[in-house]
Amino acid sequence: MSEKDKVYQGKVKQSGIFSFKDLYAFLYSWLKEEGYDIVEKSYSEKISGDSKQIEITWEAAKEVSDYFKFQIKVEWQILGMKSVDVQKEDKKIKMDSGSLEVKFKGVLLKDYEDRWENQPFWKFMRGIYDRYVIKSRIDEYQIKLIEEVEDMVSQCKSFLAIEARH
Repeated sequence: MSEKDKVYQGKVKQSGIFSFKDLYAFLYSWLKEEGYDIVEKSYSEKISGDSKQIEITWEAAKEVSDYFKFQIKVEWQILGMKSVDVQKEDKKIKMDSGSLEVKFKGVLLKDYEDRWENQPFWKFMRGIYDRYVIKSRIDEYQIKLIEEVEDMVSQCKSFLAIEARH
């Protein structure tokens, strides 16, 4: 089984007005532009009265070498989401109101194709390879992944801040 190193964990929280549809599309396209393949692991929507509760889990991954893969897990939780009309200049537009929390997790996968897993000797050799031979490369990839996820988090915050001004 491939080795998984969790290298980053963060979240964005906001209560107020936002556009769920626009934020969803924005984060999805950001991941695509960065070269990630995205799988929506789960999507659940519970409606009670005029409000919704939405929970979504994404797993995005991209290969960075034949040994390393970046994985970003995104977990959405939206509570009490209601549709509201917002006055923007001379127009009324539909937006959403509620409590939003998006969690981000960055994971560095090593030996993601399980090439070193078949034999106990190879598994032992992978430990030596990781610890001594490519230690600096692992550190470089961890830093790069942290930078990518932090960029995604700051893009998300900026998007929500810009939307909140409308």
